[in-house]
Amino acid sequence: MSLYRNTVWLLKGLQEYTKGGYEAAARSFSEADLEVNVSGRSFIITGANSGIGKAAACEIAKRGGTVHLVCRNEDRANEARKDIVERCKNEVHFCSYRPSCLLRVGCSAFSTINNAGCMVNQRELTEDGLEKNFATNTLGTYVLTTALIPTLKKSENPRVITVSSGGMLVQKLNVEDLQFEKGSFDGTMAYAQNKRQQVIMTEQWAAQHKEIHFSSMHPGWADTPAVQSSMPDFHAKMKNKLRTEAQGADTVVWLAISDAASRQPSGLFFQDRKAVSTHLPLASSRSSPAEEQKLMSKLEELAVKFKC
Repeated sequence: MSLYRNTVWLLKGLQEYTKGGYEAAARSFSEADLEVNVSGRSFIITGANSGIGKAAACEIAKRGGTVHLVCRNEDRANEARKDIVERCKNEVHFCSYRPSCLLRVGCSAFSTINNAGCMVNQRELTEDGLEKNFATNTLGTYVLTTALIPTLKKSENPRVITVSSGGMLVQKLNVEDLQFEKGSFDGTMAYAQNKRQQVIMTEQWAAQHKEIHFSSMHPGWADTPAVQSSMPDFHAKMKNKLRTEAQGADTVVWLAISDAASRQPSGLFFQDRKAVSTHLPLASSRSSPAEEQKLMSKLEELAVKFKC
């Protein structure tokens, strides 16, 4: 019975992830939620030189927000910056990933959007000896967010939004093999495990730091450069059903700037402006408090060398 229920739930969910799913959900959206002026607020957005990050940056800039693009490639970031400035007529800056650079953004009101991600389909290591998916999706998110928390606490209405994925629903936290050193490597499953880790981090931070509003979200299946390069077969089969980048970014923007989002409890997981479950019905994907605390402790141990 649980297999049947989960299969039905997944099939329903797969339809919701498409462009059609977004269009159906959008019928109940309140347009007034995004009719806001966020002049005087700053927004740090990682992975913002293309895709969902860039789309979110443009929507926020249109509404007066000062956007700081955090990207690995400065040339691509500057191209994106020029494009956003031209289209949105507002101030946009480039920031490196160094916490010391990001902390200089400090202002009376700012929020952070953790959007950067990667899906490497072969197990590869960074120059620091870390598995690449884990380094970008999990540890990078942890290092950046924890570095900014003290400054966020001094800010007005601070928010942290992490772009996760519905793929995490098929994963239970595996705290004993964070870097996929055991068994055969599957890049898609590694990515999904990282996204489960992001949701747990969000829940843990929300419990620890009441002054900040934390949330994670699933953007649905969007037609982005990352999907095209990392999942070419999937993209070829689904490209006519994929969401636009702006549709994928809609809930990110809603979580970042709307009053309605700030009235939601901190730590929730969203899809199309609604809080949704982080587990399939009757699935064995729940981790224990001890496992979740072990994840946070391991991340802190690994993060020490990158904090400066």
